[in-house]
Amino acid sequence: MSVKRWLLRKLPNPTAWLARSRVLRPLAPYLGHAQLWSLQRRRVALAVAIGMFAGLMPGPMQMIMAVILALLFRSNLPVAVACTLYTNPLTYVPLYYLAFELGKRLLGVSDGLVMPVFPVFDGQDMVGWQQAVLVWVTHLGWPLVVGVPALGLSLGVAGYVMVMLCWQCIVSRQWRKRKGTRGSD
Repeated sequence: MSVKRWLLRKLPNPTAWLARSRVLRPLAPYLGHAQLWSLQRRRVALAVAIGMFAGLMPGPMQMIMAVILALLFRSNLPVAVACTLYTNPLTYVPLYYLAFELGKRLLGVSDGLVMPVFPVFDGQDMVGWQQAVLVWVTHLGWPLVVGVPALGLSLGVAGYVMVMLCWQCIVSRQWRKRKGTRGSD
């Protein structure tokens, strides 16, 4: 059984799912569009690109941004939202450091600018820690402002290309298997 058929069996029917949810029912005309749930190669690849880009947005904006972009570009909505999950508390700091360094290179900033140390949470003063994180972010400045979208676009393009290549390899393998089974007519 192909991955596509397996997914189609496992995924809920979007129309019924949206009709059952009181919260999402008013959004059904927007979220129920067939293209948003389609498992076509280009729509899935675009959804991966959207998820990779939106995954670098701060905090809870990741999934909201993925939904908005998926609606705007009519890509697969669940895939776009799921692909934002590559960022988590363990990957944020390395990704933002990479974005900071990329932003420095794009802006041509000297190597004298270093990324400040991330504030450690002591478990006592949550408000103080949040203020320290805000100060940490403001010290990062323009290299981070330029680097985050640039890294997001780079990851998005890489994700799109990888999905297109992997999908093509799978389809080619299935064609060769089918041709070998049926003969070389």
